[in-house]
Amino acid sequence: MSKRDLKKYLSELNKTQLEEQVVELYDKFKDVKVYYDFVFRPNENNLVKDAKIKIANEYFPIRGKRPKMRRSVAQKFIKHFISLGVDVFIIADVMLYTIEMAQSLSAEKEIKSEAFYKSMLNSFEQSISFMIEKGILYEFKSRVVAIQKETEVQKWHNLLEFHAIVERFDY
Repeated sequence: MSKRDLKKYLSELNKTQLEEQVVELYDKFKDVKVYYDFVFRPNENNLVKDAKIKIANEYFPIRGKRPKMRRSVAQKFIKHFISLGVDVFIIADVMLYTIEMAQSLSAEKEIKSEAFYKSMLNSFEQSISFMIEKGILYEFKSRVVAIQKETEVQKWHNLLEFHAIVERFDY
């Protein structure tokens, strides 16, 4: 069904029928429920707090011995926040927070996995692209530069790529 067909169908319904369909969607599909819960009670602070706790737990687990360091956990939150329409400053904050947590772990213990460094570079590139697209890169300048400088301090294998990304944009 195309969007046009959907609009035509919805315009043929009376208000009661339309309300019934929305309530049915709310009951039937979790994503619809999450969306409406956020729309009517947009508590971004709790969403961000929960996300940061779970992201930090990937690098500094409360239970368990070894950090899992899964980038996918943060990516799911970021994708979810984008779909909900969370403020772009909050999304950018979570993106950078993920890299900062990874760097904190890397500062404490040596990480031998090349995939870890590649993954953090991908996260960095994506966060920079997102901030450029949304026009908010300047507001995060100090954190972006701090992340890049930390790769130098920790002698990451791909520090030149981080440096090249920061040099590409002009403040």
